[in-house]
Amino acid sequence: MRARVAVLAGVLVVVAVLTALALRGDAPAPGVAVVPTPAGEPDAGQPIPDPFAYDPDEEDALVRRAATGTAHVLYARSPGGAAATTARVARWRPQVEAAAKQAGVDPDLLEGLVFLESAGREDAMAGDTEGAVGLTQILAETAQNLLGMHVDVRRSARLTRRIGRARQHASLARAQSLQRQRRAVDERYDPTKALAGTARYLTIARRELGREDLAFVSYHMGIGNLQDVLRAYGEERPSYARVYFDSTPDRHGDVQRRLAAFGDDSSTYLWKIYAARDIMRLSRDDPAALGRLEALQTAKNSAEEVLHPLDRTPRFDTPLALKLAWDDGAIRALPNAPDITGLARDRRMGELAQRVDAPPGLYRGLRPEALAMALYIGAQTREYAGGQGPLIVTSTVRDTAYQQQLTSRNSEATHNYSLHTTGWAFDVARIYRSKRQALAFQFVLDRLQVLDAIAWVREPAAIHIAVSSDAKSLLPLLERLG
Repeated sequence: MRARVAVLAGVLVVVAVLTALALRGDAPAPGVAVVPTPAGEPDAGQPIPDPFAYDPDEEDALVRRAATGTAHVLYARSPGGAAATTARVARWRPQVEAAAKQAGVDPDLLEGLVFLESAGREDAMAGDTEGAVGLTQILAETAQNLLGMHVDVRRSARLTRRIGRARQHASLARAQSLQRQRRAVDERYDPTKALAGTARYLTIARRELGREDLAFVSYHMGIGNLQDVLRAYGEERPSYARVYFDSTPDRHGDVQRRLAAFGDDSSTYLWKIYAARDIMRLSRDDPAALGRLEALQTAKNSAEEVLHPLDRTPRFDTPLALKLAWDDGAIRALPNAPDITGLARDRRMGELAQRVDAPPGLYRGLRPEALAMALYIGAQTREYAGGQGPLIVTSTVRDTAYQQQLTSRNSEATHNYSLHTTGWAFDVARIYRSKRQALAFQFVLDRLQVLDAIAWVREPAAIHIAVSSDAKSLLPLLERLG
């Protein structure tokens, strides 16, 4: 064991060298969004282009990424699972196509709306009968005052209670009879009439807003609220992708704050419709692939196993295997230079190393792409927080032996497949200098997840972040490390 320690100790040299940190690089063209470097640092060098900034030429790619990056919640929360939901939604395809033709919209998008709103259940309710109900979750007030639907809230509520009692007593025929009566007094429960009402709404919204994508956004956000956002953005009929991706805390900050202030799914609603559309298409084209994807999406509380499936991702089983990865450059050190990187290493990182006869420095690194992403998150958060920082990184790469030691002491650590043992994951302490820093970090996490660049989950003491291999676009950040 002592011989192994001697072999592994060389890792500490790598860590020590990298703490003598400098940043260098050439300036990008004027007007190009950049990854910032800290003001006042003489060795900080020039910023590099930000690969995740809005680019009108890449708008279609951004939308595709957003559909993928927001899909996890649809898999995780679909009643009975995504495959069961697709079967329920598919029953209404003829009615969906008729309503889409009436509104002049893409039927696949309207079908995605049904998936997202009700999971294909015509009797779905959000709260009471005055709230959103039915296949397309229409509010009673909207149905009565905007869509011209017949809704008797009191009778609908009374029948809903009677339906519940009939179901409790397993009286299926009685429940079905009461449901027919309810559809007569509350047209939101009639799937065909609900879809027709939604078609009328989309027609109105498209006339007011001028675009199909904006009409669908408004279905959750509201036409008036979206018009306020568009006025703040200040451009005539922009695409929603432009409004969303071009708005950050320091660019169109008022728009970004308005979107964040909704506190619900309004800002990402369109991306989830696209995600639902893609799930429905996959269910028709390749049901087996949908089943495999659903298994990956629901394996953890985030989509991290979609990013790095167990059967296709190398892991480090022993300290020696991890040491060899360091030697090959497959793992690089996380520098402890908060003034430059906006990140600080927790002093306890690698504290269980002695239990596996390894130096702590072995557990203070990441895959190059994951390290670049950590540096990006540190830089962006610091910039949006007005220079406040740093974020504290509590954990990076592990091997299986170290993970086993951790699970014996920490009930939050997984006994199953951990992305820490692959070098693709790191944790950031939920300790912030201010509310502004916390909000800045939250924005960066949410934006990167929408872009399918990371998957993250909130744990009791830390934010666990898994990084996509697509983060290779950030590798120039490592070239700035000297």
